Amino acid sequence: MPTHPTIALLNDMGRTLVTITQLLNETEANLAAFRRTLRRSDQYVFDGLFAAARRHIAAIGQAESLLPFESALLAMLLEQSKEIAVLEQKVEELIKKNSG
Repeated sequence: MPTHPTIALLNDMGRTLVTITQLLNETEANLAAFRRTLRRSDQYVFDGLFAAARRHIAAIGQAESLLPFESALLAMLLEQSKEIAVLEQKVEELIKKNSG
């Protein structure tokens, strides 16, 4: 059954289950003690990881073979990879600019 992150999912018995967004929020809440022990600068980065996952909430909802948090981790990695690619491109541009 295809899922949509903004629509509550129904199980086989017709009971409403939580949405992917709610699951991600619950996971973040469950990690609150972990977050509190981080340095403030790391807390900012930690929050950014969940923000990155939220940018891909629809894809997380479609990854039915994975646990929701596994899908969220994949979305976080995707965003990190995109940021790395942008930074690598900027470095290359600076190298070309300074060597030419």
